[in-house]
Order: sequence, then structure tokens, then C-alpha cells
Amino acid sequence: MIEMPPLQFARTNGIRMGYYEAGPNTDTPPVILCHGWPEIAFSWRHQIKALSEAGIRVIAPDQRGYGATDRPEPVEAYDMEHLTGDLVGLLDHLKIDKAIFVGHDWGGFIVWQMPLRHIDRVAGVVGVNTPHTPRAPSDPIGLFRQRFGDQSYIVQFQDPAREPDRIFGSRVEQTFDFFMRKPTPRKETAPTAGAGELPKLNLAFPQMVAGYDAKFDPRTPILSPEEKQVFVDTFTKTGFTGGINWYRNMSRNWQRSADLDRTVRVPALMIMAENDPVLPPSAADGMEKIIPDLEKYLVRDSGHWTQQEKPDEVSAKLIEWRRRRFG
Repeated sequence: MIEMPPLQFARTNGIRMGYYEAGPNTDTPPVILCHGWPEIAFSWRHQIKALSEAGIRVIAPDQRGYGATDRPEPVEAYDMEHLTGDLVGLLDHLKIDKAIFVGHDWGGFIVWQMPLRHIDRVAGVVGVNTPHTPRAPSDPIGLFRQRFGDQSYIVQFQDPAREPDRIFGSRVEQTFDFFMRKPTPRKETAPTAGAGELPKLNLAFPQMVAGYDAKFDPRTPILSPEEKQVFVDTFTKTGFTGGINWYRNMSRNWQRSADLDRTVRVPALMIMAENDPVLPPSAADGMEKIIPDLEKYLVRDSGHWTQQEKPDEVSAKLIEWRRRRFG
């Protein structure tokens, strides 16, 4: 298993944030790696090693609510202002002027917001699986409920009683056994998160985890037992509420972004995964309209956990793009 650099801490935006740093601190602009749900900085272990060995300064935080970073109690403490402000504070702590922000899954939503809210601190942006889109025409939770139903996980995550948090928190190993796998081959129809096209997806993840037994799952795990244990140990300690609170701010984020210009005015790269059932490559169609300087790259034969499923390819593309665009 690839070892992580030493855990360090920064005071930022009213919280203590844990982060990992590698590579020469003279290298500019550095690369900030932002994880998604349910992940931690460890999800970027392969890229931390590859980029630092290529002479690139790389920093990967456990973000607000996750891992070694604080988990404030108020749900509103996890809105987009706080999540982007945390990264600005991390730059301040490290005395970094500008950085390239790379985000996967929920981390992707945050990094696309960085040049909209803090353009003076952003050199470039890379989305991994997560596209940048125009503002939704109405409240995204309502749209999600309309398209996928009340049992879809994002709708369930709005539950103030926090039942999804309890389901995952009482079955931590089961949760990571369920999520951290390659998708089923497209021609097969298995009742898993990787089956089917987007409108037909069963997105009732809490119930799927509750009824899950790894012995009957034909999908291939993407984590070694040792790697899986890192996730299990971390989330056993922290629970899942911090990360789920990001979802509980989707309506708030939408309401508060009405006047935000959605155009990304920095160099950008969109890394797409061919077989991601939730964030398919087609989700990135039309990004060029709001990102004038955009390059797209498709990782074939990868599901949702792209930087862990295809680590060498993702790392190589990040290094190549970083060198070509920033020297």
C-alpha cells in the first residue's frame, strides 16, 4: 500500500484542517487535490506519489467534515461559501498565491466554484468525473426528486432525522464494500450501483447498503484489504454526517448563487470516466459554453472512482496537462 506523507494541520476559516503535502515547496503553481463522498485525502494517494515524484508540489486536504479535519455541528457550516473558504484559508496558511484545484465527485463541484468565487487564488481547475454546469433552473433537490424519486440517495440525505447517516455509520465496512468497486459490465443487469443507464439507476443507496452482502457481489473491488481498512477506520471514528451535510446545503447553495457568473475564466481540464453511471461523460456535454479554455480527456474502462481505478492514467494526464499549461 502506498504510504501518505505526514499529516499536518492548518487553521483555516474557523476550523482545523488536516492535510498532506509532498513535492518541492518551490514549485508553482501547486496542485490541490479535493476528494468527494465518501472519501478522504487518502483517495489521492496514487496521485500524491506520482505528482510529487514528477517534481510537482501537491497538497491533499481532508475537507470539512471528513477525516482529520473538524466537523462543525450546524448544517449551514457546510455550504459552498464555507467549503471554498476553507481552501482559500489553506492557501493562506501555506503562503500560496494561486493553485491548480483538482476535484473528484463532490470535490469537483467545489473546485469549479473556486474561480467563480476566488478567481485571484486560482491558476487552473481540473474536474474528475464532475462537470461544470449552468445554474439549475429550479431547486436541485426538487429536480432530483422529480427525476429519481423520493428514495434516491440525495433526496434521502435531506432527512433531518439523519437516518442515512445511521445506516452507513452502523455498517461502515459494508458501506465501503458496496461503494468501492468497479461497475458491472454494461450488458449485465445486476442490482448494483453500476448497472443500467442514468434514468434507470437504483439510487436508494442507504437501503442498498443495508441489504448488501459482499459475497454475492460480482463486481471487482478497487481497494486492497489494507486500503479499505484505512477508509473503514477513518469513518468508524468520524461517522458520515459531516460529508452528508454537504448534500444538505444543495438547496441553500442554489438559492445563494443566483447572481454568480458561472463562466470559468482559467485554464481547465475535464477528465471523464467512460463507465461512471452517476456522472457519465455525457454530463460534460456543452461545458465549452461556460469554460472558454477547456480541454477534455476520456478515461476508458473506468467507473466512478477514477483516480483509484485508473491511477496511473489519471496521474499521467494531470502531470502532462500541468507541465504543458503552466511550465
